[in-house]
Amino acid sequence: MKYGMNMLLWTTDVTEEHHPHLDELKSIGYDGVELPIFDIDGDKFAKLGKKLDELSLERTAVTVCTAEANPISSDAAIRAAGLAHLKQAIDMCQAVGATHLCGPIHSALGEFSGSGRSDDEWNHGKDTLRKAAEYAATANVTLVAEYLNRFECYFLNSAEDTARFCREIAHPHMKMMYDTFHANIEEKCIQRAVDACKDQMVHVHISENDRSTPGQGGVDWDTSFAAIKSADYNGWMVVEAFGLALPALAAATKIWRKMYESETQLATDALKFMKSRAEG
Repeated sequence: MKYGMNMLLWTTDVTEEHHPHLDELKSIGYDGVELPIFDIDGDKFAKLGKKLDELSLERTAVTVCTAEANPISSDAAIRAAGLAHLKQAIDMCQAVGATHLCGPIHSALGEFSGSGRSDDEWNHGKDTLRKAAEYAATANVTLVAEYLNRFECYFLNSAEDTARFCREIAHPHMKMMYDTFHANIEEKCIQRAVDACKDQMVHVHISENDRSTPGQGGVDWDTSFAAIKSADYNGWMVVEAFGLALPALAAATKIWRKMYESETQLATDALKFMKSRAEG
């Protein structure tokens, strides 16, 4: 197992200002970090990659799609913009040395049509993401679709649907993740959810029900870790926790108060918790 920390706990844009956090995460014992890719600046990401190389920290990445670049839009130009955005994010992954590009890359975050997904949207999404996966293969990057809860998107809300989406795309560089926060809201049975997606699951987000320190909230961790173990999963477990430093994502994260002592406390306790459950 590899253990990572999502840098969204601190920022949507990792710069030299955040190097002390990277140093600290290495000293705590993390194997890597998950980097937000919202700005497209190849030189910046290449420089960040050198810093991470110095620390021997591996890296994955996360991005989102917007209404103006929505892979499932009925407008071909907007779908093309969505594909262009994903290609740019893949380029940044290559620049920084990230192996996985994760997130709700299938549709626009926080955008709703007023009804459930349509067949046209499903097919548009498959077409756009298949093209993105073909491009990702040339950069040795794996795309990792994240299903979200009903309050953040309507296109993919369950492990079963996301696994089917990836199977129908049928590309080795298009897979999915399992996220304990979203599963806690949407899944009727955690074991069945993991069983439904284990052949497509290449990434796991460890996230508490209140988005603070994993293990100190209401997620059914006994069942969650038992299900993940039963799938013989041995990839990344990445802590996804949010603070108050993300106004750009406030509409999705809905974090209005600080629910942990400090970022250091959260990162330290989270790693101990993951290791005790995954390796115990």
